[in-house]
This record gives sequence, C-alpha cells and structure tokens, in this order.
Amino acid sequence: MQAESQAKVDRKRDKMERKVIDSQERAFWDVHRPMPGCVNTTEVDIRKSCKTLEPVKHKYRHNYNVPGGRISPSVSQRDIAVTEETLRTNVQLLKKKLCSSHVKMSKVSELLIQHCEQFKEYEPFLTVPEPANPWVSDDTSFWEADRSKKEPTSRRVRKWAFNVDHLLKDHCGRETFAKFLEKEFSTENLKFYEEVVRLKKLPSKLVCQRVREIWNEFLDKDANSPVNVDSKVMDHTRKLVKSQDNPHRYTFDAAQDHIYKLMKSDSYTRFIRSETYKELLTAKRKGRSLMPLRLSSSSAGSY
Repeated sequence: MQAESQAKVDRKRDKMERKVIDSQERAFWDVHRPMPGCVNTTEVDIRKSCKTLEPVKHKYRHNYNVPGGRISPSVSQRDIAVTEETLRTNVQLLKKKLCSSHVKMSKVSELLIQHCEQFKEYEPFLTVPEPANPWVSDDTSFWEADRSKKEPTSRRVRKWAFNVDHLLKDHCGRETFAKFLEKEFSTENLKFYEEVVRLKKLPSKLVCQRVREIWNEFLDKDANSPVNVDSKVMDHTRKLVKSQDNPHRYTFDAAQDHIYKLMKSDSYTRFIRSETYKELLTAKRKGRSLMPLRLSSSSAGSY
C-alpha cells in the first residue's frame, strides 16, 4: 500500500511539473512569437504542419520509354511535349539575356549626379550666368558669347575637356585642335572628318561629285592627304565608291567612324594633356588671349 501511494504522489508531482514547464514554454513563446508566416508550435501541432508541407503526389506516371534514352523523373509530360523549335527559341532568348548588360540603379544615380554636377555651370536655369540669364531677360549677350568665333570664354575652354564632341562642335575648339594636329602631323584626320560632315549637308545633285573628290583626296592610293584606316573599312568604302553609279552621302560613314574613334582615343587625349591646352586654359583664367592664328576656311569650316 505504501508503494502504491508513493507512486500516486510521484505521478501527481510529475503532472504538476509538466504543467509548470508547459506554462513557462508558452510564456516564453508569447514574448518571442515567431515571425508572420512561420509555424507557431504553441498553437499548432508541429506534426500536423509537417504533413501539410509534404509534396503532392502526381497520379500519372512518367514516360521513360522515349527515343534517346532515360529522362529524369523531374521532367513532366508538358516538358516532353515541347517541340524542338520552341526549345531553340528559348535557348536564343536565354543567350540574349546573358549578353545583355545590366546596370545597377545606384550606379545610374551616381552617373546622373556626376553629369548634373559637371554641367551645372553651363545650365542658366541652375547657375546664374554672367551676363544675365537670356531666358528671363532681353539680354542675349550670353548666347552671343558662346557662339562667338573670335575669342572663347573660359567656361567654353573648360568644356572642351568634357569629351571630344564638345571640342569639335565649338568653332574655336576645332581651330585650336587643328593647330595642335599640325604639330602632330595628323591634320588630315580632322580635315577628312569635317569633309564628311559637310558632305551630308550638300544638295543631292552635288553629292556624287563630292564623294569622288573626297575619295581622291583622302583614300585613294595617290591621295594628297591619306588617312589611316584599316583594310576592312577601306575595302567596304572602295566597294561603295567604285561599284555604284551614284554614291550616296553616307558612303564614308564607316571610315568617318574609324577616324573619329582614332582621334578620340589618341589625338584628343594628347591634346587635353598638352601644354597648348593648359596654356590656353590658364590664359583664359587670367583674362589674356592665346588663340592661334586663323586657319583657312577649308580646315575651320562650320558644321
């Protein structure tokens, strides 16, 4: 009797301890409740939750007896029915995605901020210009100073260092660049580039004759001012000039693009680092004039 009563007391004590432990467990998880979407084991039986997460078994069986050998069990009936043409199309689309370049939004924002900071000085809406802002006044001397072909302002000279396009669009910039190229013995590159630009603006009746003149002057074997282009571009341009009765105004596009890249990567970089540009920039800051002598109209024509 004594042993039986002692066993009842132990079971009762164990039951009370289990209740205390369970209450402590629930109190802990009430404070440290799981994130939304996670299983709360204090409210839901973990065994039932595991059963609901088991994958659903398909009723149909996979067909492994197909030409070409065994197919992986992960391949469904829909995948087996896909045609070869569809697969080739999907492969091409995936290749295009691999080749496409993706730029992070942070990088785009950084480049945009740099661009705005760089051109802030040249935007009258953001920076108060000297002279007055032509958008809010009747004074147009601000625009006239930028279009002046006599003396460039200091802000125009600084803008030449942004890229080669700003240099070539500026009349004084082209003159200074042409003067520098004379020292480098590569003036023919700039002359050829300018002649092709003028060619695209000529009337249609003058295009054919001008194309042949440009070819004879810059690209022919006996040219007076030969330019350096690779054999592939030369053959392409020769084919357009020789094989057509009436060459069009875009005949020299490939050669022009080649010369442009050559000037951008070589001549322009050396010009910005040269003493010619540094002296001109320093002179403009001090208010002095160091513009080169005027060149002939053929080498300093307007675009």
